[in-house]
Amino acid sequence: MAAIELDGVRKQFGGVTALEGVDLTVEEGEIYGFLGPNGAGKSTTINVLLDFVRPTNGTARVLGHDVREESTAIRERTGVLPEGYDVYDRLTGREHLEFVIDSKDAYVDPAELLDRVGLDEEDAQRKAGGYSKGMAQRLVLAMALVGEPDLLILDEPSSGLDPNGARMMREIVREENERGATVFFSSHILGQVESVCDRVGIIQDGTLVAEDSIENLQEATDVETTLTVSVDQRTDAVVSAVRDVPGVTAVDETGSELVVTCSDDIKMDVLTAIEEAGVEVEDFDTHEPSLEELFAAYTDGTDQPQSRAATAGAEGDA
Repeated sequence: MAAIELDGVRKQFGGVTALEGVDLTVEEGEIYGFLGPNGAGKSTTINVLLDFVRPTNGTARVLGHDVREESTAIRERTGVLPEGYDVYDRLTGREHLEFVIDSKDAYVDPAELLDRVGLDEEDAQRKAGGYSKGMAQRLVLAMALVGEPDLLILDEPSSGLDPNGARMMREIVREENERGATVFFSSHILGQVESVCDRVGIIQDGTLVAEDSIENLQEATDVETTLTVSVDQRTDAVVSAVRDVPGVTAVDETGSELVVTCSDDIKMDVLTAIEEAGVEVEDFDTHEPSLEELFAAYTDGTDQPQSRAATAGAEGDA
């Protein structure tokens, strides 16, 4: 069963269209990265999932429940770390946790959960009004984890965290997923999304322009691979042979290395051409397009490629 299903969701605020026909599916047990530039529709999508705003058209279901008709049932099974969260200045960290534990009728030791997110007993006894931004972020993450939710919706979860805190957050995401939770993870820090997510969706101007695994998104774009090859000798003949391989767009020479820019599917052709030119390949390394490069390819305003999943969906609708 899908944990999240959006079907033709459109949302208008007056004369502004925030979402335009969004179809999005997150399967149970996935870690799904949700990406987009500022103003692309990420927050509106999350607010639709939480029934904070109602779609103008289309339907949304979370954990099998209609978000408009069964929002209470959804919230009972969902942990949320919103981007624009507030803590209560006069309540301690522990009191925040106790409130959520009582409201969810959960059985969990507040101290254990606070320790898990990096807040110690002294922090637990302090009023949250004196917390730094990173400490408040850790506290709200702990609140989201109460009751072992089936779905975690994390909007910019590493905002305000130092590198150690960001690593802790990624570890918790993996642990919760291993426990069985589905994670919907929105972030502008693309390296963090790349390190934990099974699939990503990219939204641009209120439209989902891509939805697939990072590997398939790499194959669907024109963003090229860089192949660095160490050779026993660099000759004009081998450089010429590599440049003649169809799909190679550039060859740079650095000492005993050839740095080849090419499409991903011709890497073996490049290595074969080097060996056939009478030069021995001593070592090679591949740099695949990063999620940041893929994100730019889909959102830089040029004609956008489509992932296999998006193309298949379009064909199925035809």
